[in-house]
Amino acid sequence: MSSEKPLQKPLRIPPWLRIKLPSNENFSCTSGLIDDLRLNTVCQSAKCPNKWECFSRNVATFLVMGSICTRNCAFCNIEPGDLAPLDPSEPGRVAEAARRLELKHVVITSVTRDDLDDGGSGHFAATIRAVRQVLPACTVEVLIPDFQGDESALGTVLDARPDVLNHNLETVPPLYGTIRPQADYRQSLAVLENAKRLAPAIPTKSGIMVGLGETDDQILAVLDDLAAIRCDIVTIGQYMQPSRRHPLVQRYVEPERFEWYAEQGEQRGIRRMHSAPLVRSSYNAAEFV
Repeated sequence: MSSEKPLQKPLRIPPWLRIKLPSNENFSCTSGLIDDLRLNTVCQSAKCPNKWECFSRNVATFLVMGSICTRNCAFCNIEPGDLAPLDPSEPGRVAEAARRLELKHVVITSVTRDDLDDGGSGHFAATIRAVRQVLPACTVEVLIPDFQGDESALGTVLDARPDVLNHNLETVPPLYGTIRPQADYRQSLAVLENAKRLAPAIPTKSGIMVGLGETDDQILAVLDDLAAIRCDIVTIGQYMQPSRRHPLVQRYVEPERFEWYAEQGEQRGIRRMHSAPLVRSSYNAAEFV
């Protein structure tokens, strides 16, 4: 008799995660604008399930510093590969896209660039300033990598005065070894704690995915940690397998359980919880500003 474990079959996607694609001419306009300005978005690169809705509302999350990452997190659809030098024109092109889309709130994220001395923090700061120059009334949210724990790089971003500083924990500590092997949970927590210490007036934000094999007790422990460092905004959403080469979904969490997560976070003193199956860290981000 073979001792090999049988292959796990993919779970059937539940009805609450089945997305009706909108028919809206804005979608093609947004997509065309992004192509025209030679920009990347996390919506496209990460195969976000909300891309159709957001593009149809003229909303996108800009992905700066290229489309190749120096890390290879198991959940992520962004590919590793050969890195390109930073494009100094990119901050201006992001600002121009925000102007054409008439955005009131701009979300800027990036691939992780461990190859750069400052982790790309200066490029983040330049992009924030470029958006502010073109759209002075626009609020700006940045979703940053951990900068390998470099506090000076974090300070560079904070000095540009984003309206929200986001860094995702992504998952619970016991799963870091398989899901986020090149990152460190305590280091990511320290990014948020240091941001609050360096710039107390700037709200901090973080998020995790569920369905990767974590338990509810582990999720509550993460909420305890985030509350302890006074994280202002927390998002919780369902992990969905981007392709067959990514980890299988271990469970689909019901909407009522997401509501319970939100209640638990609020009871712990987290100011804003956004917890639902299709929530992503930048989804409907303007609601929190």
